Amino acid sequence: MRALLPEGWPRPKGYSNAISARGRTIFTAGLIGWDASERLTAEDLAGQFRQVLANLKAILAVDGAGPEHVVRMTWYVTDIGEYRSSLGEIGAAYREAMGKNFPAMAVVEVGALVEPGAKIEIETIAVVPEP
Repeated sequence: MRALLPEGWPRPKGYSNAISARGRTIFTAGLIGWDASERLTAEDLAGQFRQVLANLKAILAVDGAGPEHVVRMTWYVTDIGEYRSSLGEIGAAYREAMGKNFPAMAVVEVGALVEPGAKIEIETIAVVPEP
């Protein structure tokens, strides 16, 4: 994987503008902050985000992948204000789960998510290099 950064552009904070990758591709559905019993583990966005990342890591591990293989993330949040006010907690949870991997990323505010009480849903694409 290689982050693409045109000459003279500043490095984005916390994400990459683009990623170039080759290998086996894994696409996740929109993941929310619930546990294996389909119960939300937190009421706040930061707590749900932490669970989403735990769910992502568990799903990727099934196919021998990890957070270091994620090349694209799309986050859907129901309250951009809560997202902004939680950036400290979100950043700490991200670093803990994802390390220094900064995929191409977008954050979008939506009116609602399908699951009642869900405040964040994340879709990802991971690419695992082939030997």
